Amino acid sequence: MSDALDTVFSALADPTRRAILTMLLEDDMAVTDVAEPFDISLAAISKHLMILTKAGLISQEKRGRVKWCKLEPDALRPASVWMQGFGQFEPINLDAFERFLATELPDPSAADTPE
Repeated sequence: MSDALDTVFSALADPTRRAILTMLLEDDMAVTDVAEPFDISLAAISKHLMILTKAGLISQEKRGRVKWCKLEPDALRPASVWMQGFGQFEPINLDAFERFLATELPDPSAADTPE
């Protein structure tokens, strides 16, 4: 498990690779479309895609002459579980927090009313 986590976190360490993953959240993309917004060579994008593929974060398949990239979100699950073990990354229930504040703090509009 440690090697897999190291590979995922290493892949996520690069801002270009994180940007690629964000782009793939929308839909599958051809490699040339992935490369378009970046000011780097297609060969450099291919290296980034290979790292993401080896980490299991994306998959690539050839459709005709075009190579397509697809996000594999389940690959992030072990990293997410590992981070949640620290307790700092648990989701916050904002509705419950708002209810707590409403019961604990005085109503500010009550201070404006004359007695």
